Amino acid sequence: MALLTLGAIFLFFLLLIVLVGKSSRRPGRFVLGDKIGYVTISGPIMASERLIEQIDKFTEDSSIKAIVLRVESPGGGVSPAQEIYERVKATAAIKPVVVSMGSVAASGGYYVAVPAQRILANPGTITGSIGVIMQFTNIEELLGKVGLKSQTVKSGEHKDIGSPVRTMSPADRAILQSLIDDVHNQFIEAVVQARNMDPSRVQQLADGRIFTGRQALEAGLVDELGGYQDAIRVAAELAGIEGKPRIVYPARERTRWVEYFVQETMQQVMQTLRGNDAGLQFLWSFE
Repeated sequence: MALLTLGAIFLFFLLLIVLVGKSSRRPGRFVLGDKIGYVTISGPIMASERLIEQIDKFTEDSSIKAIVLRVESPGGGVSPAQEIYERVKATAAIKPVVVSMGSVAASGGYYVAVPAQRILANPGTITGSIGVIMQFTNIEELLGKVGLKSQTVKSGEHKDIGSPVRTMSPADRAILQSLIDDVHNQFIEAVVQARNMDPSRVQQLADGRIFTGRQALEAGLVDELGGYQDAIRVAAELAGIEGKPRIVYPARERTRWVEYFVQETMQQVMQTLRGNDAGLQFLWSFE
């Protein structure tokens, strides 16, 4: 009876796993033959840890012969974009990496794509926007109208640089502009090296303008036009996979609903309080 009970419990959980796997609409990791890993970068790039972990798992998995990176992002923070860039670059030296651009893959979204062996964009994809931005909100006059005055004690002249309660001085602006110029040059260098393009040509394109996928192809910023299925086909060809490739997605992370709700709420509150003062960003926005 004990063995029958354990057997019934085992079969129950086995059936449950199969049903959950089918309802997820994504193939599991336990598939036979050569495979292609599929990683998605979606939304503003504000952190890199999870994406790097996903890329690393596919890189270390010998059965994963190539990786397709689907980019649907207007960019985001400079540091996380650079960290993802370096990881994509390292992976591309080991196995083929192909980028598939969605509706938007601009600024930081383009930055993380350039180390791939091949970049595919749809004809109407918004991409490019090679540039850096830093925005500040000044509320000094508003505080004066309501009778509030801010007082600051600081260790140096520029310690409160970017403060919303005082006018930016010419010296402040010069310092911030030097930061922007330096990071902008880093962006240009990354494109020049990864795309093997002429520096002067990239300099001409790197004024922050956006391109459609077709314009980006003419400019040499992408390799061909096509959707994610075309990217999978190209990845299979580069990896030497015959027949229809098997696609593997990152394992779904278990998230506690209470923790998720608290984290999302705090993130939205902090973004609202911070406004546009989010530091250096590889970001394209039409707002």
